[in-house]
Amino acid sequence: MGKGKNILLFLIVLIVGIYIGMNFYSWLDDIFNEPIPIGEITKKPEGEGWIDLLSPENRSYWKNVTDEKNIFEIQEDGVLHIYGRSLHPLRYVGFSQRTFSDFQLHIEFKLTRRANSGVFLRSQINDPVYRGFEIQVLEDYGKLPNKNSCGAIYDITTPMYNMSFPAGQWNSYDITVQGGEVQVVMNGWLIIHTDIDKMTTPLGKFPVAYASLPKEGYLLLQDHGGEVWYRNICIKPLK
Repeated sequence: MGKGKNILLFLIVLIVGIYIGMNFYSWLDDIFNEPIPIGEITKKPEGEGWIDLLSPENRSYWKNVTDEKNIFEIQEDGVLHIYGRSLHPLRYVGFSQRTFSDFQLHIEFKLTRRANSGVFLRSQINDPVYRGFEIQVLEDYGKLPNKNSCGAIYDITTPMYNMSFPAGQWNSYDITVQGGEVQVVMNGWLIIHTDIDKMTTPLGKFPVAYASLPKEGYLLLQDHGGEVWYRNICIKPLK
């Protein structure tokens, strides 16, 4: 009888294990294959108050603000092309004509495979990483969102969805910064809405509290060793 009970117990454990295993893989499948929003690139804004930062009269204000190395070009069609040759040190292409405080920003970008860049807001040219903040630009199509995903406030906030299109396709950001409030819309979907004024202690890997960051600075684009293109960079300062 003892041997029979052991066999029965083994069979029960085996059946339970198989059931749990099947449901575990089903659960993983649900996570990695669940439906996600389908985005659509938003149109270039026009109208009163909007400034086209890549218009012919504004193109000369874009500079490599890190050093004298040739890291980008603005093509005849108004597309800003970062060659992606920098890694050590990282370099930044900045609109040098003026600073911005509160604003709405529309910007479109496309990347090559595994490329990395970033849109830096309210940045100080001598210290863009710690005296400004970054909206991540990353080729991560199809991956689960995390605090370093495309659209994240880098290493601080996780987007609600990963809205990235595949490498080689254009994406759009519509970013609103007003006081401490930051909203990021990617390909038509709101993915970040937060208040950095509430971040009074350091978060992520940064040693500074975001609430202490300057409320005015430059718009910079990061050269992180990946080839990236930007177009239709339009900004509307807010009162």
